[in-house]
Amino acid sequence: MSERVAIAPVRKTVHINAPIAHAFEVFTSGLTRWWPHDHGVGKQPIAKVMMEPRLGGRWLEISADGTATTVATITIWEPPHRLVLVWQINAQWKPDASMKSEVDVRFLADGPEATTVELTHQKFETMGAEAGTSMRNDVDRGWPGLMERFVREAEKQD
Repeated sequence: MSERVAIAPVRKTVHINAPIAHAFEVFTSGLTRWWPHDHGVGKQPIAKVMMEPRLGGRWLEISADGTATTVATITIWEPPHRLVLVWQINAQWKPDASMKSEVDVRFLADGPEATTVELTHQKFETMGAEAGTSMRNDVDRGWPGLMERFVREAEKQD
């Protein structure tokens, strides 16, 4: 019998000077505006990164030739408060529907014009110990810069 070893989640928190509904919209519907197009797992070059804004919707990369690659699937959709995705990427950063780490993003209003966003990437042990540890280390280094890009986009004044 094999025993599954828990791998610590990655937790990142950012504060945004923007209303909660706006922060949620930028994170989800505005994904192509802040996700770097050189951070892809599908066919290159990437033309667009998007989420289908609904329960069961997908996080997609659309390449310049129109090829769509699924990155994640939305399992909880509670706008503007919470979004949970099953991350379907393996430790080699390739699409893999059997991978099941999870990204849980919570949006908390700090008054009418500010939001705290708490991101937890977890369940790496579903990938196996070695692959899960590798993925955990990669996303622990990657999410801070990505969240900074998200904050900058969410705080832009139009």
